[in-house]
Amino acid sequence: MSADPHLVALLGLSKLGPFRLRALLDVFDEPGRAWDAVRYGRLDQVPLRSNGTNRVDLVAGWRSEAAEVAVDEIIPMHRAAGVGILDPSQEAWPEAFVHDPEPPPIVFFRGDPDLLGSLSVAIVGTRRCTASGTATARDLGAGLAIAGVSVVSGLALGIDGAAHRGALDAEGPVLGVVATGLDVVYPRRHAALWEDVSRAGVVISEAPLGTKAERWRFPARNRLIAALARIVVVVESRRSGGSMLTVESAIARQVDVLAVPGPVRSPVSAGPNQLLADGCGVARDSADVLAALGVRVPSAGAVAAPGSPPGGDDDEGGELDPVLCAVTWPSSSLDEIVGATGLRFSQVAARLASLEAAGVVERADDGYRRVAG
Repeated sequence: MSADPHLVALLGLSKLGPFRLRALLDVFDEPGRAWDAVRYGRLDQVPLRSNGTNRVDLVAGWRSEAAEVAVDEIIPMHRAAGVGILDPSQEAWPEAFVHDPEPPPIVFFRGDPDLLGSLSVAIVGTRRCTASGTATARDLGAGLAIAGVSVVSGLALGIDGAAHRGALDAEGPVLGVVATGLDVVYPRRHAALWEDVSRAGVVISEAPLGTKAERWRFPARNRLIAALARIVVVVESRRSGGSMLTVESAIARQVDVLAVPGPVRSPVSAGPNQLLADGCGVARDSADVLAALGVRVPSAGAVAAPGSPPGGDDDEGGELDPVLCAVTWPSSSLDEIVGATGLRFSQVAARLASLEAAGVVERADDGYRRVAG
């Protein structure tokens, strides 16, 4: 860990976002001098955006917070907690951040930081998603993971969590980008998911340990999601909100955006449908996303679950395909198929991808159905 502890301390201050940090460092050149200026409230030269906050109150608040920080203990504290600190001098620093217009100065991580340089797709959407949106996000996460593409999201409720769960079930690479310190799980209901993602992949944050959730940190987090992704996929979203801020960050970085079409009367499909009307590409399934990436869609044999026949109700030996048999009239959800077969989610998702590629099954609003013929 070679990060400057004063820089770490600055990143933990409330209401000190990327613009204000850059303004501090432009005036004081180095983190140590900037920290001393914050501690003593000597910030008259610094152009600080107010954003509705009184400048005097802002400076006084930072001074009060800084008085409680033991700078010498910051790096050892992160080391003891098993949290790594990555900076631009290290080999694992992702190329995406090198060329980013608003890169993080450092990031904190748990897991494998080398994954930050992998081929990645962000799957984002609303926390208040429908059952169909949840299933779609999970299917997308699984399909991309099976193809070896890392799934990036914000570990939030709804679409984010479903996408990561799908990728984890498929035993694929996962990247989580969060807005708080890595010891402050938000939302708390996703504590197990945070742990699973950090074990199977990597969770990163721009905030040091102990940093609590602040509203401004989430849009700042979203720019990192967009920066790490080759493509951003919006599953369900209203016309405004966090997902659309991620889209704005993606467009600013010339990152392609795809959208999952939805019912025209559904409020949570308003965002993706507007993106499609504006000319963004369509993402009906993981095959669409892989095609947009330029990744060859796995053949039926390549993605078939272990022990599954190549197609149809029975193979040449007469053995029935358990996944196809579990697709009943009029349709079956993914969870129903998993329950009926007793197979792992990743096996079922892979087999369904094979059957869909072969034209034996197709997507339905609530799952999968057989193709007549």
